[in-house]
Amino acid sequence: MTRLNETHDSSLTSWVASANGETDFPIQNLPFASFRRAGSDETFRGGVAIGDQIVDLAALHNSAPFDGLAGEALAAAAEPRLNRFMGMGQAAWSALRLALSRALRSGSEQQASLQGCLIAQTDAEYGLPCSIGDYTDFYTSVFHATSVGALFRPDNPLLPNYKWVPIGYHGRASSIGVSGQKFPRPQGQTKAPDATEPSFGPCKRLDYELEIGIFIGAGNELGEPVSIDRAEDHVFGICLFNDWSARDIQAWEYQPLGPFLSKNFASTISPWIVTMEALAPYRTAFAHPAEDPQPLPYLSSESNSREGALDIQLECLLQTEQMRNNGEAPTRLSESSFKHSYWTVGQMVAHHTVNGCNLQPGDLLGSGTQSGPEHEEAGSLLELTVGGKQAISLPNGETRTFLEDGDAVVMRGYCAKPGAARIGFGEVVGTILPARV
Repeated sequence: MTRLNETHDSSLTSWVASANGETDFPIQNLPFASFRRAGSDETFRGGVAIGDQIVDLAALHNSAPFDGLAGEALAAAAEPRLNRFMGMGQAAWSALRLALSRALRSGSEQQASLQGCLIAQTDAEYGLPCSIGDYTDFYTSVFHATSVGALFRPDNPLLPNYKWVPIGYHGRASSIGVSGQKFPRPQGQTKAPDATEPSFGPCKRLDYELEIGIFIGAGNELGEPVSIDRAEDHVFGICLFNDWSARDIQAWEYQPLGPFLSKNFASTISPWIVTMEALAPYRTAFAHPAEDPQPLPYLSSESNSREGALDIQLECLLQTEQMRNNGEAPTRLSESSFKHSYWTVGQMVAHHTVNGCNLQPGDLLGSGTQSGPEHEEAGSLLELTVGGKQAISLPNGETRTFLEDGDAVVMRGYCAKPGAARIGFGEVVGTILPARV
């Protein structure tokens, strides 16, 4: 796991003034994305966020400011997609991060050469940060699993395997989009409880899922498991992730093989990937409750127990079409934290590869819906409305049990603790359009 180093020093400031105030992107963060100027036909290229600006890595590469491994990493990170950079591994990621940190610090001799490489974030549009070859969605919140299970199995909410194995399923990578994604309401088969046969039509119980996305960096060879102690060597970083769900379609189709059309129509990620190195100050201890089964040896290590969890604060907000037309800001629906996850990032990677599965640079793992122990910390409308039985009242008088056309869901995340700089993830926004009937 990444150790603290000079890039984490909370006293560091930048010559980019906006990085020194209230921002998700101080110099201690330096997340990566793929971007271009909005409305242009420019080639997408890698960028790094600093305050309200983006360091254009392609422009920076042209000036060749860094030598050695940092220079090689910069060349890869300047490409339209970050896959080659992600595949270079931890040493290259760290070398470029350190070089950028030193170049962007107050008093840096490289200020003049970097100043011409800045583009305002308000002038940018984003693409997927990498080509996502495969996507696996986990189910790591025991509070979410218990709440949802109780809706269908009140006497036995958790299935017997839940506390033994990190549950996951193989999802659809092609429909993953970046923040700003708009998609039509999905259609499919549904079956009402009192109906004798299913019907076809637009989903009536559309939901969001508040998750984090975990991007794989360096891969592993087919047949070679990744040990729990080495798992995070293969993780590049983390983003915010909204894994939209059509609950009525899901209820009819999920047995016996799990989600299909209820999940493959859209998933939305935030554009910025916060590196695991940037997250090092926010590690925390991990443990299953003493009364629960303890992880099997391949899912357990001293370092994972000592600091395997990440304290990432998460929130979900809703802006209806009426609110947007009236100029009203999104309203918060819930808050939670990734520290409540029943399985760590390292355990997800170790379990995914224990059978020899080969992960590749740019592969995406979803954490599953992140719900906390309290009802108001639920990461989905399914939980907040108790299966649609208790409508949520919004400040403007509207109500919701599930999402309606025109609704935009906004998710945000950040890390903060005494003695460390607050860093954020930006936000992920997705909007629902009417079904194409």
